[in-house]
Amino acid sequence: MTPWQDWYHIMCHTYGTWLPGDGRGFRSRHHREHVDGDYKSPPPAGKFDGLHRSAQNNMKRDEVRLNLAQRQRAVEKIVRSFTKWQIELKILAVTEIHLHALARVPDHNPRHYMGLAKKECSAYMRRAGVAPPGGLWAVRCECKPIADERHFENAEGYIADHESQGGVIYPPREILPSVDPMIDFDPDSLRLD
Repeated sequence: MTPWQDWYHIMCHTYGTWLPGDGRGFRSRHHREHVDGDYKSPPPAGKFDGLHRSAQNNMKRDEVRLNLAQRQRAVEKIVRSFTKWQIELKILAVTEIHLHALARVPDHNPRHYMGLAKKECSAYMRRAGVAPPGGLWAVRCECKPIADERHFENAEGYIADHESQGGVIYPPREILPSVDPMIDFDPDSLRLD
């Protein structure tokens, strides 16, 4: 499918936080194994516990969970990388365990640019002493082509909603001070003399 105006919804996870056999649902690579359920309708509890334990035992290091400072730095570095590669970014959200981006990729190779961004993000953060050896991100990412304007708007809203889950959002949301509309109200200004 050719994406609407070259836009993609890109999703990635931090290392070790969504493994085969996960109780939230999962997909095998290239769908080689049929798996009942997904994150909206998870598989029966316990059905894939053995597979999940095996995947955990095969991990070479601990899973990565990003604290708030790391999320803020990751957003900065991902934006920096996308800018460097001239990839337009409409919105980006980084939470404790995953990333969502809405990006325009004219050459239709979003995995390549997301891979570069993840690599550069991990390298910069490791150099600054705020990332573990081995990097932050799991291999690969999911890239869904945007079908039309409605899909674009839904994806943008979905990504923005991650702010309520502790996600750091780019571009940052403008926070307006709460102002009492009655402050500095002059009733005499309504006179019609």
